Amino acid sequence: MKKQLIIALAFSISAFSFAQKKELKSAEKAIKGNNFAEAKASLNQAKALMASMDEKNKAKYYYLLGQALYANGAGTNQDIDKALESLENVKGAYGAEVTELKQTMTNDILTKGNKAYEDKDYSSASKYFEHAYRTSTQDTLFLYYAAATAVNVQEFDRALKLYEELKQLGYTGIQKEYFATNVETGEEEVLDESTRNLYVKAKSHIKPGERLTESKKAEIVKNVALIYVSNGDNEKALAAMKDARAESPDDINLLLSEANVHFKMGNKDEFKRLLELATQKDPNNAELQYNLGVIASESDDIEAAKKYYDKAIELDPSYINAYINMAALILNGEQALIEEMNGLGSSKKDDLRYDELREQRQNIYRSAIPYLDKALDINSKNINAAKTLMNIYSVLGETDKFKAIKEKVDAIEAGN
Repeated sequence: MKKQLIIALAFSISAFSFAQKKELKSAEKAIKGNNFAEAKASLNQAKALMASMDEKNKAKYYYLLGQALYANGAGTNQDIDKALESLENVKGAYGAEVTELKQTMTNDILTKGNKAYEDKDYSSASKYFEHAYRTSTQDTLFLYYAAATAVNVQEFDRALKLYEELKQLGYTGIQKEYFATNVETGEEEVLDESTRNLYVKAKSHIKPGERLTESKKAEIVKNVALIYVSNGDNEKALAAMKDARAESPDDINLLLSEANVHFKMGNKDEFKRLLELATQKDPNNAELQYNLGVIASESDDIEAAKKYYDKAIELDPSYINAYINMAALILNGEQALIEEMNGLGSSKKDDLRYDELREQRQNIYRSAIPYLDKALDINSKNINAAKTLMNIYSVLGETDKFKAIKEKVDAIEAGN
């Protein structure tokens, strides 16, 4: 009886083994013929025999399933997720084949991701970039792209998950960058190392060098915090900033990010305090001075706002928003004059006061003109600056200047 049992069991094992190999071979043949639906069907049959598979056949099963789901790039995002899960189960055998398949998948997915990004389909691009990372986990830059593009379409929960993963990986985004100056154009170009060296050798480029790119850590922390703010979780946002600043206390970008979080939360006093601290660390930063001007203006501290806008202009003479905001700040001064003018009566005394107020109002207009002129010098198509100037010249009765600026306004509007 024992011999019969052993023989029967041996036949049973042999039959299972034959069935496994048959289904796997059928799937392999179907994949080679690009018949992925048939391959999936055969693999589904093989799955029922999984418990009796040896390690090599299990590895082959998972490898073939990954191929069938990927379908030479035709698989859906969900299929690719499943394909990657399957390939992670490949142990021992087929390691080289899995590596080659993942490289093919990475290249194909990146091509699709870049195309989606160029088409401004950021949601799809983000998912492709994440898949590219999953197929090539040493390329953490792809995971960063996935998170950043998710933010573009306000997929905040998903972006937060990806950013948190980047933080756990200790991602900074710092890379070595190779560059050289193009002799023909005189412009510096960033190239890969071998191409840079080849061009320098060919003498088409000169002044070769290398440097490290800036860390993306501050940007990541800022985005994480802003996502928490948008979700109404301000405490987590501030905690994220506090941890980041404790680690990098001299990082001006982190300081500004924390200031922005307070601004979004409506904490304008703390926002102003942090900006002033930032100006101490970076006194030549025009944007900081401009932002302090905005806060001072919103707080009705007009003289302080003017001081900050003037400083921004001094540091960066092409800072157009500082000129426009300065002009707006000056023009806001007419409101009180208008209210008083409208409240005057018809007495001789009132008439004299009216004339005084009208002269003050005209002086306000004249004070704003240089800032608006400069704004138009920087950007000749700034329609708001042009229309404001046109209205000012109309009120001042400067007909020639009014006509000239009206022609400009008409040209800008026609161009739009």
